[in-house]
Amino acid sequence: MNHTVIEFVTWFVLCYFIALNGGYLLLNLMSLKALRRSAQEAFFDDLPRAYSGLEPPVSILVPAYNEEATIAASVRSMLQLTYSEFEVIVINDGSRDGTLDVLKREFALLPFPEAYRRKLPTKDTRGIYRSTTHPNLRVIDKVNGGKADSLNAGINASRYPLYCGVDADSILQRDSLVKVTEPFLRDPTVVATGGTVRVANGCVVEGGFLTRIGLPKNIWAMFQVVEYLRAFLFGRLGWSAMDAMLIISGAFGVFRKDVVIEAGGYRVGTIGEDMELVARMHRMLRARRQPYRVEFVPNPVCWTEAPEDFKTLKNQRIRWQRGLSESLNANWGLMFSRNGGPPGWLAFPFMVAFEWLGPVLELGGYIFMIAAFMAGAISWSAFGSFLFVAIGLGVLLSASGLLLEEMSFHMYPKGRQLLMLGLLVLAENFGYRQLNTAWRLIGLYRWAVQKESSWGAMKRKGSWQSGQAK
Repeated sequence: MNHTVIEFVTWFVLCYFIALNGGYLLLNLMSLKALRRSAQEAFFDDLPRAYSGLEPPVSILVPAYNEEATIAASVRSMLQLTYSEFEVIVINDGSRDGTLDVLKREFALLPFPEAYRRKLPTKDTRGIYRSTTHPNLRVIDKVNGGKADSLNAGINASRYPLYCGVDADSILQRDSLVKVTEPFLRDPTVVATGGTVRVANGCVVEGGFLTRIGLPKNIWAMFQVVEYLRAFLFGRLGWSAMDAMLIISGAFGVFRKDVVIEAGGYRVGTIGEDMELVARMHRMLRARRQPYRVEFVPNPVCWTEAPEDFKTLKNQRIRWQRGLSESLNANWGLMFSRNGGPPGWLAFPFMVAFEWLGPVLELGGYIFMIAAFMAGAISWSAFGSFLFVAIGLGVLLSASGLLLEEMSFHMYPKGRQLLMLGLLVLAENFGYRQLNTAWRLIGLYRWAVQKESSWGAMKRKGSWQSGQAK
């Protein structure tokens, strides 16, 4: 290979990894500024709230597919939320396990003939049930149509102006709904908010309450604790501070129902239905020049079960990358659009360069630099510089996220837990992140060849709700 070409590619790889990790470090700095403001506001949390009891009513939508291991504890946690007025709607999307039977047994469900306006098209409904012990709990049993179709069915059945989408394997803290809806009270232009998602593996949940926070013993789940801190908490908080958040996790997000219906609801047939909807809402509202805000709220926490086996984790990350590709491809009109603002001029190009094309450029960079060094085409100083920007800055990025977590929320107070998290910060950069990149590349390939998408099954252990942390 020509020496000039090798030098050009070497500099390109170095600059790309500097931009990649530098961009995320900048997001962490933006997060730090937002967290300081949040900490000042938290000072007043113990005082009586002026709007206590006046919060807008919320419909909690819980799409469920083969969730018999965790569905009962999740629904119990939602029924015990400290909120003035809300309803819980579980949408059983043609589960092939005992999900519906568990719900019938645990919540004394009876058939309840109910007609609802079909504002969004969905698969046929088999039946609607109402709990005889909890008047605000309903269950929709429908033909399998995927998560997006289930959420659309829940929107059709919902009665309130706001709805909260929650995964069926998730546990909400009692004050989560109060905190995640605060922006709607503060600012009438808010159309969507999202909360923090954390790993429940290793925690203990009893009777729908999270009673003890702990770290998982499984190595795959342990890596995801640090990963969720970096991606879910500080990455999204940084984008929110710039008014450019493109993703609200399907595990925990609140939306204005009328805006979602106007945008066409969730797109059926896509895996990343949560990001695709938010990007489409940005595109629609920006085109109209309508004032609006999409906010990330760091305080409300949703705990969810992370995969603990190699195959399930791999399939999850492949689906995530496929969903990201579908979401970006469906909303190209937002990028660099005339009225795109921060979402179209900052967040969208960043996602394209570092999240969508990232797997190709990152793995390609690793392969090229290692091969060039082994062949003697580049010097040790050039290869060492690559290791520093690719791995050293990656460690710094993860460490800064852990430091911000400890300064702001102190969720893991034990010294042994902090030591373990510190070791994970180092270890994840030597194999785990590279493995994730390889899985993302598979997801990108599957999107490119248009391989059929689906809900995807995840093995649920539910050990964190039995009283024994694992």
